[in-house]
Amino acid sequence: MSKPVFLALVCCLGWVSLANGQEFLSGIEWPEPQVVTPGEKPTDAPSDATILIGSEGMSAWKGGDQWKFAEGVATADKGGIETKEEFGDVQVHLEWASPEEVKGRGQGRGNSGIFFMGKYEVQILDSYDNPTYFDGQAGAVYKQSPPMVNAMKKPGEWNTYDIIFNRPVRNDKGDVIAPAHITVLHNGVVLQNSYAVRGSTNWHKPPAYEPHGEKGSIGLQFHGNPVKFRNMWVREIKPIEPTFVPEDTEMVRYKADWSTEKMKTAPAPETSAAPEEKAEPESKPAEPAKEDAKEEK
Repeated sequence: MSKPVFLALVCCLGWVSLANGQEFLSGIEWPEPQVVTPGEKPTDAPSDATILIGSEGMSAWKGGDQWKFAEGVATADKGGIETKEEFGDVQVHLEWASPEEVKGRGQGRGNSGIFFMGKYEVQILDSYDNPTYFDGQAGAVYKQSPPMVNAMKKPGEWNTYDIIFNRPVRNDKGDVIAPAHITVLHNGVVLQNSYAVRGSTNWHKPPAYEPHGEKGSIGLQFHGNPVKFRNMWVREIKPIEPTFVPEDTEMVRYKADWSTEKMKTAPAPETSAAPEEKAEPESKPAEPAKEDAKEEK
């Protein structure tokens, strides 16, 4: 069969399939997605981002004047800092470098951290040939979830974090009905894949959820090491909400109280084929009668 004839046959079969089938229409009406202009490079801030560390200094931070800043690079010093603006669910990009001169070991080497809502920490640490407890390595959800792999660059080289943080969801009573989730990419490598956070990431006690608002500051820790930061930006993210949902729709739309909503499953496809008949087990041949082991004397 020639190639043109084959392609024509494929097209005809496709049209027949469309004619015999019926397109699914949910009936849900959606707003047009907002246009966001991306940066020239994937690591550059998109048009709707808030710049936290850029070329303009540390004005976005409480306590930012405690840190050293020069030519777009902030160096941790004298204390932790937190953003003046508060955020809910966010996408964060930051670039960081541990000190080029290696001093200390374990948790005393290139240690910092990024905190969400002041409660949930993604660890920053020089994890290049630096043994420590695994849930304290770079990219760990501190004391809860080790990174799936170690993607650390050499001391002094710039690392990137791309983090998606979803806050915990509470009901009217304040009970957590959906945990916080954290996704971490370190130098483009997935370390945390929508990890369900167990509560505050404490160093001295087990994790537990504590009361806090729906928005909170983003913090950077000073742990005694001059860790450097640059090109840090944040986008607050919100699920797109439909403008109209038919009452009889079979679609299950996003709800904050997902834990109380039963998900609908697709019905099993009908089949007219008769169930396979099970083959009769083959009969085993009769075992020969055992002779009397006793010899006649």
